[in-house]
Amino acid sequence: MRNNPYWWILIVLMLSLDLYVFWATRTFFNITSPRGRNIFALIYWCVSAIAVSIILLLPHIQANEHNKLLRNTLFMLVFALFLGKLVTALFFFVDDLRRSLQWIAGKLFSVKNEIGELAGSSGDRISRSAFLSWLGLIAGGGLFTSFIYGLSNKYNYQIKRIQLHFDNLPQPFKGLKIVQISDIHCGSFTNYKAVNRGVDLILNEKPDIILFTGDLVNNRSDEVGAYKNIFSRLSAPLGVFSILGNHDYGDYERWESATAKAQNLENLKKIQAEMGWRLLLDEHVPIQKDGATIGLIGVQNISGKSNFHSYGDLAKAIKGAEQYPFKILMSHDPSHWDKEVNTIYTDIDLTLSGHTHGMQFGVEVPGFRWSPVQYVYKQWAGLYEHRHQKLYVNRGYGFIGYPGRVGILPEITVIELV
Repeated sequence: MRNNPYWWILIVLMLSLDLYVFWATRTFFNITSPRGRNIFALIYWCVSAIAVSIILLLPHIQANEHNKLLRNTLFMLVFALFLGKLVTALFFFVDDLRRSLQWIAGKLFSVKNEIGELAGSSGDRISRSAFLSWLGLIAGGGLFTSFIYGLSNKYNYQIKRIQLHFDNLPQPFKGLKIVQISDIHCGSFTNYKAVNRGVDLILNEKPDIILFTGDLVNNRSDEVGAYKNIFSRLSAPLGVFSILGNHDYGDYERWESATAKAQNLENLKKIQAEMGWRLLLDEHVPIQKDGATIGLIGVQNISGKSNFHSYGDLAKAIKGAEQYPFKILMSHDPSHWDKEVNTIYTDIDLTLSGHTHGMQFGVEVPGFRWSPVQYVYKQWAGLYEHRHQKLYVNRGYGFIGYPGRVGILPEITVIELV
């Protein structure tokens, strides 16, 4: 870490932010007594020192099964504290800027502003706007509190039910029940019972087919561990099918050799086969029911974003599938839909994706939903349509990084074709 300048830049930014928020809040609360100032400073800087210490210690905490929850929780606490202070500081800064401009204007024109703020001598102190200051404190504190509350939501699985109508769907497949899950991220789990309860919810739906749209692990195949027995329970009359997500390739792990990385991927493929999942690697399979057939296509990760590596080949996967009157595509990254699905392969009726997790943070209420991830991904959660084609983006079964969910809960999607 000593040789990594980014860590020290981060620490300098945290301390600079701390200093600004410290002076702003102390001024706002008008703490004038020496004793009060000392107590406030002691509490404030002790919390800040603990946060910086955690940042320094995190790289030295081994990411094993026993420590990963500790690491993730500590990181979340520091991140939430930093974000809360940042939001608070933005409100203070806006008010400081406004008052500075008023002060300058007062100096230039030698007048008092209309709200009674003095533009007098250099010794005059410019008080803060109570409204903006309180708003900043409430917003920052609320954001920090929401992240703490979100820790309890990481296994709070929500079943999203949706009916999709297609004119070209063969009659025997009308009423077909599909369960889609995505982004399991076994490496983040620490509660076997909770994960198993989620599998119970899936099985209770009695789906005709189960489709998993990638990211079984964070980085390494051995993260699956005992969860292999849990996910082996998944079964459906028409089968359980899966694809790979960007995390499944081990791109975010440091490997001792290219051979070790390649072996990790082979191990992951073997694990899925042992669980009874049919992994689709740029290929398609026929799904048959009562004499009718539709095509299920699965591609390796293909992204429309330059910062994610694309491994898949849709042209290869769809070759020979022209014969099917109805086609379902499993593609992990929803940006693939705009990249080539709805522009080139317009005979694909339904695309199922995941990847975004809805950023595990946002707001979803009837008639309104928002998440910061929508500024990166045009399609980030739920149903999207373009002419006759449809895309559904699952919000993710698991979690990564932040060990929780705020507003965007883990999802089990139940799709009925009608």
